[in-house]
Amino acid sequence: MSLIALFAAAASATAQGTPAGELNHSILAPLARHSLLLDGAAVDGFMAVVGERGHVLLNDDEGPGWRQVRVPTTATLTGVFFSDRKHGWAVGHDAVILRTADGGASWERAHFAPEEERPLLDVWFRDARHGYAVGAYSYFLQTSDGGLSWRERSFEAQPWPAAGEGAPGDDPEGSTADQSGYDLDTGIDAHLNDIAAGREGRLYIAAEAGRIYRSDDGGDSWWSMPSPYEGSLFGVLPLDEESLLVFGLRGHLYRSDDGGMSWRVIESSTQAMLTDGMRLGRGTVVLTGLAGTLLVSRNDAQSFDLVQLADRRGIATALAKDADTLWLIGESGLQEFTLPDERPAGDGR
Repeated sequence: MSLIALFAAAASATAQGTPAGELNHSILAPLARHSLLLDGAAVDGFMAVVGERGHVLLNDDEGPGWRQVRVPTTATLTGVFFSDRKHGWAVGHDAVILRTADGGASWERAHFAPEEERPLLDVWFRDARHGYAVGAYSYFLQTSDGGLSWRERSFEAQPWPAAGEGAPGDDPEGSTADQSGYDLDTGIDAHLNDIAAGREGRLYIAAEAGRIYRSDDGGDSWWSMPSPYEGSLFGVLPLDEESLLVFGLRGHLYRSDDGGMSWRVIESSTQAMLTDGMRLGRGTVVLTGLAGTLLVSRNDAQSFDLVQLADRRGIATALAKDADTLWLIGESGLQEFTLPDERPAGDGR
């Protein structure tokens, strides 16, 4: 998950441009865990979070809690991903990409292009070698050597074929509308906000101006899917089989059960911008948002209950501490939150 608009004022104020070639290191700060944090990753009991001023914090089952590590950037970091407990990558402003091969104990700068003036917003890896970084104005980078080197690709997406035009691939030119009347757009120079993996190599990207992209071949080619919304989408959460959620501005939340070909509205009961989503098992799904917003589902994202934090501070994402407790990540840094008890059957929605 990452998005260019999240806490824009704070992020722009703390992002420190670095002249090309210079290598600045983050400062170990006693209050780093209370600073603006923007993304997190968890794998096999290991967790990492990133945020302003190049802050990177780690937590695993071998230590007493969260600890900050020094990294070779002071830029705001917006996205982080670990393919296993050892191999991880973080991306952010100045088009910086950091990589680690020792579980975050040490990091190296693998990409840096402040002259691009296009921040990277999210990163995803299929394994320890193959991955993508995405960002503003359709910035799309690819690596096949574990992030040691990166090459830019032109991001192009074919419109999803209209009804009667055959299966995908039969008509690569496609059409600009489907049977539901949704407008389609290849989205040249759209901000690519969030990239996530579904089943069997399928990838999704949530983007600016309601654009939703899907790849059925691991990212080699992309489809521009029908979209139910013209406002920006900041997150995509694949569920089981063909199901997924997309969400973004003003509490807009949609579900598809056919891989993004059609959509239905899910009531969010909020006007707050929705930022990220996670599955916790046993049918529990949690979405985060600005203004202290949490949406909690106990029926695998068929419906949600609104939880509003008293401090109304923005939440960028969350990680599971255990089955009932989350680490909330955002404007307040890191804070623990216990999920409300599950509603009894037949109570409420």
